[in-house]
Amino acid sequence: MKAAVLVLLAAACACSQSVTVEEYSPKSSLVVPEHLKTRAKYPFIDVHNHQGFPASPERYQQLVADMDSIHLQIMVNLSGGSGDRLKQAVASSRAAAPGRFAVFANLNFSGIDEPDYGHKLAVQFEEDVKNGAAGLKIFKNFGMDVRDAKGQRVHVDDPRFDEVFETCARLKAPVLIHTADPKQFWEPWDKYNERWLELKEIPSRRRSAEATAPWATLIGEQHALFRRHPKTLFIDAHLGWLGGDLAALGKLLDECPNVYTEIGAVLAELGRQPRFARQWFIRYQDRVMFGKDTWNPQEYYTYFRVLETADEYFDYYRRRHAFWQMYGLDLPDEVLKKLYYKNALKVVPGLDRSAFPKD
Repeated sequence: MKAAVLVLLAAACACSQSVTVEEYSPKSSLVVPEHLKTRAKYPFIDVHNHQGFPASPERYQQLVADMDSIHLQIMVNLSGGSGDRLKQAVASSRAAAPGRFAVFANLNFSGIDEPDYGHKLAVQFEEDVKNGAAGLKIFKNFGMDVRDAKGQRVHVDDPRFDEVFETCARLKAPVLIHTADPKQFWEPWDKYNERWLELKEIPSRRRSAEATAPWATLIGEQHALFRRHPKTLFIDAHLGWLGGDLAALGKLLDECPNVYTEIGAVLAELGRQPRFARQWFIRYQDRVMFGKDTWNPQEYYTYFRVLETADEYFDYYRRRHAFWQMYGLDLPDEVLKKLYYKNALKVVPGLDRSAFPKD
């Protein structure tokens, strides 16, 4: 009997020593002050979200209730489409919840080889603005996956789209542009890659220079686009995938006064460098907006805690984005106000200002 018990103990011990990286999830024993946040300190605007509009009145009712619970005053739906779809999305949101939503239009890449393609696109976007579009959202397929009839990759700074961006400048309609993906998606999938777990869970996120283009090429094309259209207001999505190199992002903002950015899906980068990120936010407080990307009200709690508190060593809400812990930036109130609503009110036309502080 004793021998059997020893065998079982040895087996249990061996099992405990063979835990996989995916299974390993240590619980912190650190005892430090906690300031949990379930509601933003100020009403805020989420400039980066996606909703399946038009939705039912019941869907709107639940959505607005969830928004109210976290102090989200205005949600920008970036998936408005164009033409009739855009028109319906604007109409349904205005009817169901006046002042609570803004809708951005999207580009249609069909017919890209036609001689007057760029002009037609610009005309369509101007019509979309007349029908209520507050701006233009460009998805990451632009630059990575969009091809012409010859199978050639369409570059982010392709001149065929110049008239569209010139139209945006003339109409003072901002362009929220998502280019590329995290740089680690192009790097070798090995033990040194910070996004190893994410690439294991979602293999389709692995990228290669051969299938798309090198990461640096895509980002370089985007920055060239910003420089070529200095009168167009751009919102560089996801901190331009430079959240891990804020000095480089700051250099871009210094060079291009027409460029803003937002923090959707990159909070994990900020929460691991609280001192430098805090300094950076203070310096560039007039150029950054709040964004989240995916809709889950409880995930916003981590954003509020990172931005508003000085808490130490707490969990991020999604392990595959960050196996590391978060630290609070404890941003000053004036910086928070600009991040949460002032910058968006300045850049996105037509937003209802009545629910925000007057200072």
